[in-house]
Amino acid sequence: MKKITGFVVSVFVCLSVASAQSRNPLPSNAQLKWHENNYYFFMHFGPNTFTGKEWGDGKEKTSIFNPSQLDTDQWCKIAKESGAKGIIITAKHHDGFCLWPSKYSTHTVRESAFKKDVLAMLSASCKKAGLLFGVYLSPWDRNHPDYGTEKYNDVFVNMLQEIFQNYGPIWELWWDGANGEGPNGKVQQYDWRRYENFVRKISPQTVIFSDIGPDIRWVGNESGYAGVTNWNLLDTAGFKRGHGAPSQDTLESGNYKGAQYIPAEVDVSIRPGWFFRETENDKVKSAEQLYDIYLKSVGRGANLLLNVPPDTRGLIHENDQKALSGMKQKIDALYQTDLLKPAILNEAGPDKNNLQKKYTWFYLLKSPVALNGVVLSEQLKYGQKIASATISFSLHGELVHQETITTVGNQRILKLPAPIRATEVSIIVNESKGMPILKRMKGF
Repeated sequence: MKKITGFVVSVFVCLSVASAQSRNPLPSNAQLKWHENNYYFFMHFGPNTFTGKEWGDGKEKTSIFNPSQLDTDQWCKIAKESGAKGIIITAKHHDGFCLWPSKYSTHTVRESAFKKDVLAMLSASCKKAGLLFGVYLSPWDRNHPDYGTEKYNDVFVNMLQEIFQNYGPIWELWWDGANGEGPNGKVQQYDWRRYENFVRKISPQTVIFSDIGPDIRWVGNESGYAGVTNWNLLDTAGFKRGHGAPSQDTLESGNYKGAQYIPAEVDVSIRPGWFFRETENDKVKSAEQLYDIYLKSVGRGANLLLNVPPDTRGLIHENDQKALSGMKQKIDALYQTDLLKPAILNEAGPDKNNLQKKYTWFYLLKSPVALNGVVLSEQLKYGQKIASATISFSLHGELVHQETITTVGNQRILKLPAPIRATEVSIIVNESKGMPILKRMKGF
């Protein structure tokens, strides 16, 4: 096996970058930073927390919103302790209730029994805790009298302006594509282009989520997994947000030759529902279930948006806390020790002696280690490349296990069916869109 010197690797990389850019859509700086923060909280909170509904009808009395012990510092403390990098809050769900005292609605915390500005509290808590702050803002509004008319597009843009100017910086903006009748029986024609242009102008570093982006796409399900094959690319021509989006399998796997760089985000709830219900306190997902979700989302190159809804007190429930703590322990065990760190790494690219024109990474250990799996990551600055790779585990030169995977992307966690003793681990890329650039593999 020929070892490539640092100089040759550098030249090799530089030559490949130009060709890669001509073939593959590349992420923006904001998308690269988004990839780095690959696990964070979703928090559904509002009148539905007190009514037990998933979708409010907009007729709920504002007085019902009255958390008795609301503590956004507690939310952030638990998020940090759980390893989450930020929080995205439902600033306005389909019922139209605003968690801030918007000047453009009369259905807000200002009119509630609680009175206080929840967005201001959470934004301050996130800053203090060093967490990213994001906002879910449903364009559907089952309460606002202007919904279903052109005037409502003005209302929605004005609400966006309030949020970005008063509570920013906003890391991620989450758009739900739901669209139905308002209190006047009319359905709104959303001016998505206007909304997007406004956000780009007022906060260009904010990443925008919807089922087809423009920056982040929905993964196509709410069950907690990305596709086993997961491209960060998507073709959006001919599709619309909400009804008219690509099929579930396309959203789960992306498009191999997709024209836009729009990676997937996995949204899933720690409970059966999105909003808190007392009756679901014994149905919180276990630490093992949450860890499995992590492996099938972050471990397949997507980001994980885990919904942890506050209860009627305005606190994260004790049962949720216990499950999150157990999940964190399992994730820590995955990354804390790198069993391949002592290994000597040899790399080889196609040359006259590599007749199959394949890229190879070979890790050699002096003594055997018991591996439960490996973690692979591509350098996405130059685009996502790997379409197929074979990973082999050998003990003193004798092959003991082999697996073939498809995409790698931001992260690919390969959990082995049982611990395997190995002194050599190799990666051979069978198919790639240009030269693949892998970060050093980790073993756990």
